[in-house]
Amino acid sequence: MEEQEVEPLSPPPLRTTGRLSDRVREQHAAVHTLLNKGVGLRAIGRELGLARNTVRRLAHAASADELLVGRWTGRTSILDPHKPHLHQRWAEGCTIARRLLEEVRERGYTGGERVVKKYVARLRKAFPLDPPRKAASVRGGTSWLTRHPDRLTDDQAQRLKEILARCPSLGRTAGHVRAFAELMNNRKGRDLDQWITSVQADDLPALHTFVTGLGQDHDAAVAGLSLRCGSGAVEGHNNKIKMLKRQMFGRANFDLLRKRVLLAARGRS
Repeated sequence: MEEQEVEPLSPPPLRTTGRLSDRVREQHAAVHTLLNKGVGLRAIGRELGLARNTVRRLAHAASADELLVGRWTGRTSILDPHKPHLHQRWAEGCTIARRLLEEVRERGYTGGERVVKKYVARLRKAFPLDPPRKAASVRGGTSWLTRHPDRLTDDQAQRLKEILARCPSLGRTAGHVRAFAELMNNRKGRDLDQWITSVQADDLPALHTFVTGLGQDHDAAVAGLSLRCGSGAVEGHNNKIKMLKRQMFGRANFDLLRKRVLLAARGRS
């Protein structure tokens, strides 16, 4: 009976944290495994998520020790005892040379700043880290907070969850905002008093101001949350006219403004 040829397994996913030496050895083994299969450097970079220069450097090295020892230390350096700490901090995401210098000085390093900066530059060139994720803006966070959870992408939902976890008061605010959205969407004006009582029992000054405004015209607020008819369309037209006035101020006469307002009312502007 003929033996079936078994396709070699793909290399395991590379780790993104941990000691730098372990990461280099895993990357070196994965690259050479794919090279032995006849995979090109560009395809290896795509599959392993590595930069092309990093793949080329790993492919040309006969062993991982050549990258970790032969190319890194060479001659004895005053920084040698502290390199494992630098590797660990680099793998954890700390890439600021001055901060790393302060850390190794606390650990007994007596050399100059230039030595550390030069070594960090080599680390940055050989093992570039993924760019940090851009912090969410205030407008973006507000948009995620007021949007229905089902309309958020997985990434937006995860980032909003992280923001709310860091700020408990904002998490409570989000709960009240979503409860008020339910009142509006389902026209449950009869439950407004219960919502107001819940907000007043919480230590959220910004929402207390909003609740005070609702109390000044309570009946109109209940009607707006209950009835299907309302002045929303009229207010929308008023807002559009005010926007046109701001755009036209100092640029044209009243006749042109009148034409733009009429065209906007017809839905053609």
